[in-house]
Amino acid sequence: MRHLPYQDLGFAKVDHHRPLRTGSPEVVLGKGKTPEQVAGIVAALKGRGYPVLVTKTERDAFEAVLREAPEAEFNDLAGAITLSAPQSSRDPLSQTGVLVMTAGTADLPVAEEAALTVSLMRQEVERITDVGVAGLHRLLDQLPAIQQARVIVVVAGMDAALPSVVAGLVAVPVIAAPTSTGYGASFEGLAA
Repeated sequence: MRHLPYQDLGFAKVDHHRPLRTGSPEVVLGKGKTPEQVAGIVAALKGRGYPVLVTKTERDAFEAVLREAPEAEFNDLAGAITLSAPQSSRDPLSQTGVLVMTAGTADLPVAEEAALTVSLMRQEVERITDVGVAGLHRLLDQLPAIQQARVIVVVAGMDAALPSVVAGLVAVPVIAAPTSTGYGASFEGLAA
C-alpha cells in the first residue's frame, strides 16, 4: 500500500505534507463546514508539530473542537480557532517583524485574523490601528514604527487608499487586505 501525503476523512483530504512543500501548515477555512467536520479536521492536524488555525468559524465549531482538543482557543474578534505548536525558537524576519495596520476600527476582525496567522507562523507581530487617510496626521504619528517594519499588512475598506499611501512611505513589501467596511460607495469591499 502506497503512503499518501494526505489523510482522507471522507469529507476532506487533510494535507499533512504542506509544511514540507511550502514551509507553512495548512490553514482550515471553517466557513461552510459543520462543527463536526471542523473538529475532525483539527483532530487530524493536531499533534504533528505545527500550529492549527481555523478561520472564519463560529463558537459552535469551537465547542466541537474542544471535545477533540481541550487545549484549543477561540479568538472572538477574528472568529478563529487556534492550537499552538510546541514551542521552538522564533524565526523572525527582523527585529521588528510584521506590522499589521488598520484604516479603521471596523477593520479589526480582518486585522486580528492576519495578526493571529503571523503569530502562529512564529513571526513577531505588531499592530497599529485606526490610522486611515481621512485623518492623515494619525498615520504620520506612527511613521517611525512603520518605517522599521520588514513587512506591512494594511487592512482597509472603502477605497483602500491606505495601502497605497503606506507603500509610498516605505521600501518593504506592503500587503493590502481589503475589507467590506467603509463609508460611501465601497460596494461591500468591491472598490477596495
